[in-house]
Amino acid sequence: VLERNIEMKAKRIVFKVGTSSLTNPDGSLSRQKVKVITQQLALLHELGHELILVSSGAVAAGFGALGFKKRPTKVADKQASAAVGQGLLMEEYTSNLLLRNIVSAQILLTQDDFADQRRYKNAHQALSVLLNRGAIPIINENDTVSIAELKVGDNDTLSAQVAAMAQADLLVLLTDVDGLYTANPSQDPTAKRLERIEHISREMIEMAGGAGSSNGTGGMLTKLKAATLATESGVPVYICSSLKPDALIEAAQEQADGSYFLAEDKGLKTQKQWLAFYAESKGALWVDAGAAEALLQFGKSLLISGVTKAEGDFSYQDIVSVYHQESGQLLGKGKVRLGQSAVRDMLQSKKAKGILIHRDDWISVTPEIDLLFTEF
Repeated sequence: VLERNIEMKAKRIVFKVGTSSLTNPDGSLSRQKVKVITQQLALLHELGHELILVSSGAVAAGFGALGFKKRPTKVADKQASAAVGQGLLMEEYTSNLLLRNIVSAQILLTQDDFADQRRYKNAHQALSVLLNRGAIPIINENDTVSIAELKVGDNDTLSAQVAAMAQADLLVLLTDVDGLYTANPSQDPTAKRLERIEHISREMIEMAGGAGSSNGTGGMLTKLKAATLATESGVPVYICSSLKPDALIEAAQEQADGSYFLAEDKGLKTQKQWLAFYAESKGALWVDAGAAEALLQFGKSLLISGVTKAEGDFSYQDIVSVYHQESGQLLGKGKVRLGQSAVRDMLQSKKAKGILIHRDDWISVTPEIDLLFTEF
């Protein structure tokens, strides 16, 4: 790593490093690549950055020790490899960082840790303590116990979720491609890299479909969806190549050759993030045109008098989805102040008064947020 004076721009940075950036051609873990990454992390840490690393590579680190000749494809084999490899991977990171007297911390997460509000808050608080104490959290999926978390591109999404939760100043997605192109650069010589993206469109996501390298599990599509989640939460995103020896430093300086995604000016805070991206809906409400306008145009609370129909078995403080009664359009989600039986009784009695969803407990579903839940 080149020792040099570095201008401090983004103080709190989340780096996501994929399997292809950590492995040898045969799919095994490259200790040299891990060393290069940790040297850069150490330099940035010493310069005052608060750093979080979301790292793939557990399966790559473990499959050889179990006697597999190549990266396994069966779920149980990958889970077993991850169980062995996670410790070996952390040993590499820990020993390299300790050479510079830097403490690292392992955190294994699943989607449930984000969906459950109490666990979400606990994870946020633990991250805050670690960063305030000068440690570098190293985060991965808990692959050994969760089948869903081994699906394509999950660590891209995880890194965006962590960056949003930690209210990071920058998310860097390091991969073997130096950004988002108008077409596949390996197949189309006229493909051009998009260097500055102000708005992620549906067309852009459709353009980015396709898998990455054979050793990794992600593609550009998952990185774009991750960028959408992060930028909607107020975190700008770099997608850049990990092949340069000081790629992390260049990204921290915001001088990397890659694609830079601008963050929304008014990013979602922690409570709103949880509502938008993770909270499970337990029921549905349909509202009239006046209530829809109050929610979307004027930022008002939802009054019970604006509700025309309630469905589902929801209780006090559960999350429900809210729809426009005429168009059927999903307007957003919110936390109710009454259970479904009380709401139905009030609607039937024609004595519907008071606030059902306070505006502080409400999130509107924008076209950008809706893209995150679209299957391509």
